Amino acid sequence: MSGTFVGMPAFPEAAQDAVRDTTLRGNLRHATHTIRAKRAKAVAEVSDWAALREAGRRIKDHTLLHLDRYLEQLEAAVTAAGGTVHWAADAEEANRIVARLVRETGESEVVKVKSMATQEIGLNEALEAEGIRAYETDLAELIVQLGEDRPSHILVPAIHRNRGEIRDVFRSRMGHWGRPAPEGLTDTPAELAEAARLHLREKFLRAKVGISGANFMVAETGTLVVVESEGNGRMCLTLPETLISVVGIEKVVPSWRDLEVFLQTLPRSSTAERMNPYTSTWTGTTDGDGPRVFHLVLLDNGRTDTLADEVGRQALRCIRCSACLNVCPVYERAGGHAYGSVYPGPIGAILSPQLRGTGSAIDASLPYASSLCGACYEVCPVAIDIPEVLVHLRERVAQGGPVTREGNKVVLKPAAGHGAERAAMRAARWAFRHPGALRAGQRLASRTRRLHPRTLPGPGRAWTGSRDLPAVPPEPFRDWWQRTHGGQDGAR
Repeated sequence: MSGTFVGMPAFPEAAQDAVRDTTLRGNLRHATHTIRAKRAKAVAEVSDWAALREAGRRIKDHTLLHLDRYLEQLEAAVTAAGGTVHWAADAEEANRIVARLVRETGESEVVKVKSMATQEIGLNEALEAEGIRAYETDLAELIVQLGEDRPSHILVPAIHRNRGEIRDVFRSRMGHWGRPAPEGLTDTPAELAEAARLHLREKFLRAKVGISGANFMVAETGTLVVVESEGNGRMCLTLPETLISVVGIEKVVPSWRDLEVFLQTLPRSSTAERMNPYTSTWTGTTDGDGPRVFHLVLLDNGRTDTLADEVGRQALRCIRCSACLNVCPVYERAGGHAYGSVYPGPIGAILSPQLRGTGSAIDASLPYASSLCGACYEVCPVAIDIPEVLVHLRERVAQGGPVTREGNKVVLKPAAGHGAERAAMRAARWAFRHPGALRAGQRLASRTRRLHPRTLPGPGRAWTGSRDLPAVPPEPFRDWWQRTHGGQDGAR
């Protein structure tokens, strides 16, 4: 299986194949139910959870409203602390910057902390094209990389794999990437973890360059924060001589006081822990402690366009906890690969189409990858109203598809069939204003219901491509009322 999402089919087609995989569905059902139960217990321990959730929402909204100011403050603080800040407008520019920085060190390999941003831009593939090998050090990311697989979950990228499959991947692939798996490796968690630990240790001790993302960036001090459960991140952040962090611009928070809110809500929402076992923070460089060179690459890649959407911008509040994935009935059945993005599940269904646009089949289909049950909104620790954004994006897809930019102006390109739909709405308005014509039309429609097509021809095909034509009842409501109520007034 290819390690990228390039060429993936639209969600309905991909999901149709996924739901037939009984092993996948069993793995997902067991994992998501276990995680959601633990999360619910951890959240119930906090008496002021609703207040923390509201505080997180307000902090994020305030920061996004003043994002330019806080990013400039962050840049100044990082620079003053000895770091270097780079600005990347898109994935190509970010990859080019990182590759150049690695080449300047003279190294040909790097160790990586788990990072959604670097997955988003395809950094590993870009570095490989430059002759630089990137080693994933998170256990789940290691499983995905060794198996030439794709991540399928924000928190647990290998959630679609069971222990037996992981054992087989380690046995067959570890030797191609370094130290092979121990002889007689079984599928017990302790043995699998020890095999990964031995495999990665030599890489940690040898690596001169580390690459990370960040969960948060504190503007007032220029501090970056990574929270994790395994300790691999701590190794990557402290042992290499050069550290390069690629971070989305929306990850900034104004102050340490604001950070305190998220250090309570993120671990409970993601790993169901009261606090993360490892919370690493770094501010520039310090003599004798950690990397001697630090670079921060601030990534846009569609985020400012998302910020311009008054409804859709709330997706930028996301702190990548993955709670929405674990309660989503669609994700549980279809899995993460069907979303065709490193951001799967409900948050991916609203984030990916905004970062990448809705011009492709996969991105145009993602807003429909939901039952709109609202469970995702209920568990979101920053109160992102995902159903609201899904409906908003469905409207964008139905009315115009891709959003284009003309100079400084965002333009919604009219979709095929939109003029015909508008004409139909005008005709309906006229009919509702003329009861006699409406009554005659209803009776005529009821007599021709067997001849009605499932989809409309010509320009109407764009409308029925995402909607079912309603079935025409055997008789109009007015006729039914007159027949069953003896012509009484009330429905005339």
